[in-house]
Amino acid sequence: MHTLTHPAETRQSAAERGVILIVDDTPDNLALLSDALDDEGYMVLVALDGSSALSRIQRRRPDLILLDAMMPGLDGFETCERIKADPTTADIPVLFMTALVETEHVVRGFEAGGIDYVTKPINTSEVLARVASHLRTARILQKAKAGSQVQTPTLDDDQACSLLSQRFHLTEREVEVLRWVACGKTNRDIGLILDLSPRTVNKHLEHVYVKLGVETRTAAASVALAAISHEQR
Repeated sequence: MHTLTHPAETRQSAAERGVILIVDDTPDNLALLSDALDDEGYMVLVALDGSSALSRIQRRRPDLILLDAMMPGLDGFETCERIKADPTTADIPVLFMTALVETEHVVRGFEAGGIDYVTKPINTSEVLARVASHLRTARILQKAKAGSQVQTPTLDDDQACSLLSQRFHLTEREVEVLRWVACGKTNRDIGLILDLSPRTVNKHLEHVYVKLGVETRTAAASVALAAISHEQR
């Protein structure tokens, strides 16, 4: 015998699973992704352009954003930059969707604040796997922040610097890059702070990923915050 579920209960469980905002100017892409995510139990929000996406975020904060890179008007890169510039939305993971796989476009996406990208034409299985992975790491990071009353240390905190260096065998420069990542800075921001090119920052970050055994900025930041929090308890 099937148990009837009240619509409000369904919405609540979907919200708990995760709220995903899809931003794409192609209705077919929106429909494809919306159906796939809905079938997985997520709450799905949609927007057809960057400006609408920014307004949508203010009305309902998503847990993750799938963002088309190339859109008329406000493109995905600038939309992401605006999201990251607002302290209330800066920590929302943004995954770019793009047919542009040249290095310069990939780098531009990371510089804008994106944490990952998927290529078009869309493979829904890949998207679902990446969404689930990034939601998990984002929640780990949130728990690490919530579980510690210690603020993320600044670059003047030699004790935290030494801890990260010894724990993960990081170079001084890698520690600096990691800790600014933990502060939510983009590669471009870090480059300006440390007087490095974004490409050089990304290279250091790749080494950090290997040494920490992670694959994303969020996961790297989570590991760093957890290590410092554990040491300072």
